[in-house]
Amino acid sequence: MSASEPTAGPAGPDTGPVSRIGAFAALRRAGRDAPSLTRGWRRTLVLALIGTAGTIVVPTVVQRLLDDVLLVDGPIDVARAVELGSIAAVAVVVAGFASWQAMFRLVRAAASGLAELRTRVFEHVHRLSMLEVEAERRGALVARVTSDVEAITQFVEWGGIGMLIGGAQVVLVLGAMLVIEPLLAAAVVVAGLVYAVVLRFVQRVLARAWDRVRARVAVSLAAVGEAISGLPAIRAYGAEERTQERVDRALGEQFRAEFRVGALGAGLFSSAEVFAAAVTAGVVVLGVLSAGTTGITAGGLVAFLFLVTLFIEPVQLLVEIIDQAQSAAAGLRRVLSVLERPITIAEPIGGVDLPPGPLEVTLEHVRFAYPGGPDVLIDVDATIAAGQRVAVVGRTGSGKSTFVRLVARLLDPGGGEVRVGGVALTRVRSASLRARIAYVPQDVFLFDTTVGDNVRYGAPGASDAEVRGALAELGLTDWLGTLEAGLATRVGERGQRLSAGERQLVAIARAWIVGPDLLVLDEATSAVDPALEVDLRRAIEVLTGGRTSITVAHRLSTAESADRVLVFEAGRLVEDGPHARLLEQLDGVYARLHADWAANTAGGGPTAGAP
Repeated sequence: MSASEPTAGPAGPDTGPVSRIGAFAALRRAGRDAPSLTRGWRRTLVLALIGTAGTIVVPTVVQRLLDDVLLVDGPIDVARAVELGSIAAVAVVVAGFASWQAMFRLVRAAASGLAELRTRVFEHVHRLSMLEVEAERRGALVARVTSDVEAITQFVEWGGIGMLIGGAQVVLVLGAMLVIEPLLAAAVVVAGLVYAVVLRFVQRVLARAWDRVRARVAVSLAAVGEAISGLPAIRAYGAEERTQERVDRALGEQFRAEFRVGALGAGLFSSAEVFAAAVTAGVVVLGVLSAGTTGITAGGLVAFLFLVTLFIEPVQLLVEIIDQAQSAAAGLRRVLSVLERPITIAEPIGGVDLPPGPLEVTLEHVRFAYPGGPDVLIDVDATIAAGQRVAVVGRTGSGKSTFVRLVARLLDPGGGEVRVGGVALTRVRSASLRARIAYVPQDVFLFDTTVGDNVRYGAPGASDAEVRGALAELGLTDWLGTLEAGLATRVGERGQRLSAGERQLVAIARAWIVGPDLLVLDEATSAVDPALEVDLRRAIEVLTGGRTSITVAHRLSTAESADRVLVFEAGRLVEDGPHARLLEQLDGVYARLHADWAANTAGGGPTAGAP
């Protein structure tokens, strides 16, 4: 991308504010985006209620056992004791089975739902425009699909179970308390409400703290990822110390954010312990003092204390869940912020296919500006005949790279229309577009697999024989023979085990095997070593034969062999015609560019960056 074609700064939008919806609102939204998360929740809730109801039977049995069997005059009624014990045993077994079923269903729903959400986010990222992706640090996008979703996974698979079962337990326990002794139950409710107000305040503080943690994690991932992928450049310029400082700074900011969250969580957990002790002591004191007026029995007080324990357990668990919920909500808000981004280059409704054969390209009054910047293409009109080979030239920042990206529909114009084969690109189905138009960038990306797999990436059904045939047709058989394992040679991450020229050869073969009718190339020979330049030029000559081709020409030798040259300056198409005719305009833009290039070439200067 040229200097006048800006993207967002290095930090990207990742460091900006994300959606501020609450944790439960975020979970509801996630349920819409990943229906598996909430599928069958009513049955799961019923099972959780049954499991909780079974645990409440035990305190009731204890009360009856004390008041009706153990604390009465006369002999112990063994039959009644056995009966009550049997009821408690059955209740415990039923409660245990129901709780296990509820937990199993929750874990299954969480695993499938979050896998669905992760897939949805990844698909959405791939559908975003090039501008959106380039404006975001790669590590930040990876964090959205990995660590942010992982935080949600941990909460849903553990915290979700605790919230569901614990919430049901609190409701049923309070109901049982009201039956045994309304006054004591009211005291517990008041204490619970006071503590809930405290939790609400702390929850807001935690939410902000966890938002900072998730943002810092994304920045750290981006910093570490760049430091690893940029290792050759770092060593070449002796920048190890500066890079280490940058990574240390990012990791230090992450540590401080996580430490603050940890301190808040520890304080919250301690407050839960204090609350539990205070409620238990208060119930004992109030129960003893009010025994004469309320008529509560010894068995009733003991049963009530059992219920207090059952009430406090989920409250303490809820305190831990609140901390984890804020982490999950922060991650979920960041995930949802990706899904909220509109698809600017959308699949057309009722889209059409491109017509067969070589394709004509037409641009009418096309205008384009990058977000927040001035127009980089201004009122561009051009028609490229089917089968014509066109070179696009201009100085850095003139708009030529933006021009070819519009033709390949990697971008959509801000005004005007781009048509290919007489059809507006916004109406063409993406499957037809990608099958008929091949885009070969200057900076080729190869996947960490074999040469053969990278060549057949656009045509996954191609056999090794077909790949070898494609290379032979391009005149690259000798080059293939120089590779240690032929087609099975691994290229390394981003193709780093191959030279820049070899990566371009793979990209040319990848385009050839697709069989496109329109080729868009960002000059493939600008950074190629002389040993491979002849092979590459011959391969490009074969590739472009009989096809419409548009090539960004950094070396004007490419323009010399083209049928036609389009010359851009300051975002405008200023000259258009064959190489020879444009040279005749001695005061023209192209003539000056060619003179500068020829002088640099003759003097042994740079040849790639002149125009």
